[in-house]
Amino acid sequence: MAFPDIVPKLKADMPQLRGRLLANQSLKELIWFRVGGPAQVFFMPEDEADLAYFLQHCPADMQVNVVGLGSNLIVRDQGVPGVTIRLGKAFYAITVEGDHVRAGTGAPDVKVSRAAQEAGLAGLAFFRGIPGSIGGALRMNGGAYGRETKDVLIEARAVDRSGKIHVFSNSDMKFSYRHCGAPDDFIFTQAVFQGTPGDPAVISAEMQKITQSREATQPIKSRTGGSTFKNPPGAKAWELIDAAGCRGLMVGGAQVSTMHCNFLINTGEASARDIETLGETVRERVQAKSGISLEWEIKRIGVA
Repeated sequence: MAFPDIVPKLKADMPQLRGRLLANQSLKELIWFRVGGPAQVFFMPEDEADLAYFLQHCPADMQVNVVGLGSNLIVRDQGVPGVTIRLGKAFYAITVEGDHVRAGTGAPDVKVSRAAQEAGLAGLAFFRGIPGSIGGALRMNGGAYGRETKDVLIEARAVDRSGKIHVFSNSDMKFSYRHCGAPDDFIFTQAVFQGTPGDPAVISAEMQKITQSREATQPIKSRTGGSTFKNPPGAKAWELIDAAGCRGLMVGGAQVSTMHCNFLINTGEASARDIETLGETVRERVQAKSGISLEWEIKRIGVA
């Protein structure tokens, strides 16, 4: 569907805006599932100041979503009303400062792990196993292979809906499993992580082991969205899904991975509705089989 074009009005109200502002921009190319409708307004800020200026002048009642690398996201078929923000190259910078790594939130997690490895900093190799950006890792307390973002974060910067900059300490983030306590409408722009001196060769070997494990156990070469459901306390989502007979289950062009049951796959022509319906079917079957209600880990935005 096409939304009403409100971009001219926004541009008129924001004469100092420097970033790209587009109407009815397709999002499916940005999403790993390769599904979904357009963004009513798509904004790529030039830098943090440009993002703050935009948010300061954006109507308070306008919905704002942020899209990172699109690895843990379903964009629904009728598109996303309001503004969808993607943090571009200005938010990709990674610098090593002693035993700290400073990264923009648009930077891929894997590049942060590689920068730390090349600098001889251990403790951040687990980011190699998270297929997303630093912004998503902050928002969801991303983790893999026994470590989480909360274990290494020193501080994070964010912009609120009024354009004000905030700096969060680790404790301010109120991290829990796949969750942080920062307000939902704050947009993270930068993070600083703690590393520890290590041997680059040893760290590289650890990262290679993570890579090999992912390739052997996850359908990473498919159109997928990563882990679909959070692990319930004391249980593993994939085991519950398998026990409920959902391995290989299909709805339209969407399928539960036969390699890893907690991954959904677009086999080629799936719609966002197919994928979300499949996920809800899995939840129903797991509930009926085990009495456990799985909670979505993948974020879903837009109009069904």
